[in-house]
Parts: sequence; C-alpha cells; structure tokens
Amino acid sequence: MLLWVGLGNPEPSQARHRHNIGFMALDAIARRHGFGPWRSRFKGLVADGAIAGERILLLKPMTYMNLSGESVQPACAFHKIPPEDVWVFHDELDLAPGKVRVKRGGGVAGHNGLRDIKRALGTAEFWRVRIGIGHPGRKELVTGHVLSNFAKTDQPWVEALLEAIAEAAPLLAQRRPEEFMTRVALLTQRAEEASR
Repeated sequence: MLLWVGLGNPEPSQARHRHNIGFMALDAIARRHGFGPWRSRFKGLVADGAIAGERILLLKPMTYMNLSGESVQPACAFHKIPPEDVWVFHDELDLAPGKVRVKRGGGVAGHNGLRDIKRALGTAEFWRVRIGIGHPGRKELVTGHVLSNFAKTDQPWVEALLEAIAEAAPLLAQRRPEEFMTRVALLTQRAEEASR
C-alpha cells in the first residue's frame, strides 16, 4: 500500500490558494481513478482506491500546513506504511509554474508542511512530488504569494497540469518517477499547444 499525501490548508476560503495545490492534485487523481468517497480519519480526509494494481490511500491533512505530520504519522502507523512508501504532493516556490519534479529525501527548503512530516516520521526519506508555483521574486512577497488564489490567467495551465498529474499517476504507483515526470511534461506541453 502507498500513502499519497496532498498538502494544503482546510479553510474553504483557501481552497484555490497556491499553497493548496497538493489538495487539488489529490482531488484530480481521486476523480480520474474512481476513488471511494472522502471520509474523516487521521485528522484528515482519506479516500481509498487502486491505480495500476497498487492499493493507494489518499490523505489530505486537515491540521493546517504547519502540523501536517500530525495527520501523516498516525496514518502510517495504522497501515504500517514505511516512509519510502509515502509520497507528498506539495507546492514548490523554486520551480517554474507548471513544472513537476519528484525526489526522495533531501531538505525541506523552508516548506513547513514538509518540515512537520519529517519531524513526525523521524526521517526525510519520503518522496516529494514538487509542483511548481513560481517565486514572486522577493522574499518578503512569498507569504502573500503562496496564500493567495491562482490568478484567472493561471487557470488554464493549472487545470492542464492537474489533469496531467492524474493521467500520469499510474507511473507513480509503479514507482517510476522519472517516467512520471516525462509524461506530465509531455501532456502539459500538448495542452499548451492545443490552447494556442
């Protein structure tokens, strides 16, 4: 079993914030792959399903970003899921908007959700699906950038990206991150060309 965690904040008013793109990615995956209904568990919302023959538990922590580990750790403990089978979908300032990178372990680059998951699991050796939201250019603008809605002009690429992540998800389920990244890039490029 794999645990796929989407990071975000629970307030309805924050649903379209850049910081919530992890939630958006899991919603797209759940829709595309016919996951069961979301239900409350582990201080979060969970949905069960299977992709490419692999059982997957989707988890959206409802703890607020800075306490994400309080939801991830009990889910891992209950289902006996080791850190290397945890994949965290999150916003990434240091990636251009619409770019996706997958890596295991490493630093948290100031991301409070990742920092708390690392603390709760006692290791950084979980996977990160880093979803680029771009950097506003100056450090003092970062908080306002991540805690504001995507602009109207961003909607086409955001929707295309979320669809691409959902379509390419079987490659992640098969633990083929390089192929997943390539597929997402190809699908988003096609969507961009089609919209011109």
